[in-house]
Amino acid sequence: MQKSLLATLTALGILAVAPFALANSIEIQVNNTMSEGGSESAAVERFAEYLEEQAPGRFNVRPFLAGSLGGEDSVLELLNLGQTQLSLTGGNWRQQYAPEYDAITVPFLFTTWDEVDNYIDSPSGQTLIEQAEQQGGLKFLGVQHRGPRHMTANKEIRTPDDLQGFRLRLPSLPIWLEVWQEVGAQVVNVPAPEIYLAMQTRQVDGHENSLSSPYTRRLWEVQDYLITTSHVQFPWSWVASARWWEGLDEEDQALITEAVDVARAHGTEQERELDDFYLGALQEEGMTVVEPDIEAFREAAMPAIDRVLSEMADGVRDDAISASQVSD
Repeated sequence: MQKSLLATLTALGILAVAPFALANSIEIQVNNTMSEGGSESAAVERFAEYLEEQAPGRFNVRPFLAGSLGGEDSVLELLNLGQTQLSLTGGNWRQQYAPEYDAITVPFLFTTWDEVDNYIDSPSGQTLIEQAEQQGGLKFLGVQHRGPRHMTANKEIRTPDDLQGFRLRLPSLPIWLEVWQEVGAQVVNVPAPEIYLAMQTRQVDGHENSLSSPYTRRLWEVQDYLITTSHVQFPWSWVASARWWEGLDEEDQALITEAVDVARAHGTEQERELDDFYLGALQEEGMTVVEPDIEAFREAAMPAIDRVLSEMADGVRDDAISASQVSD
């Protein structure tokens, strides 16, 4: 964005209205852990713009980006207590409040957004939302798509056979570790700030993340290949504090829901454009894009996927497998 989010909202009058207007307006703090400049802040900006377009002076939208009110868990607690209003949050709410229904976190289970959306619409997906709302004091308002997670590597990876002896850096998520080990990778835990050095010194042979990671970390200097595995589709979720939400009248609830829908669509489109930019830029810097055999990876991962899903609630496996076949 050309202007900062704060400057944009001020120019719109959302943060600079007269004191008497603010006194009668509804404050909406919108939280996100990412810094300004990505699809997340673009969505927050569009949310504020839409509310101002539809109801001038009615809402006072205050963005809290880059985790300025704390990490995801801290913001979830604030939402539960009704001390903040809205968050564009990652997957912690699913793992914290309904882990036995969170099939979305399992690698190689869903490899397209249609599959993820189909699972959310399934009975298990809806139970996930309901349980998280009940236990976490949340009002779920919908998901916003993010770029899928891929691999980078120092050699071509087309099938699981190519992972023999391959040292893959992963975050410390037990489900991810189990699935990748099943596929054949040797899992290595390296702190995120040390990823570049670990690759430069051959401590690891590759890593996985969305395309922003190899771009912002200049990994083309230490990695030759981008492997488009799309192994995790990890959405952002718009959630509101149920305590705050229930204190709004129906007209305001309807308008906020409408604004979130507009923001979600805008953020998803911005993310798609950014992903295309990152892909092109990485290729221009010399990285070779490899399209692997996704079904071979999914098949190799299936024993671990089955074990993980079998430990979840009744019905999750059936709903997840059915949703994962939506694009077949």
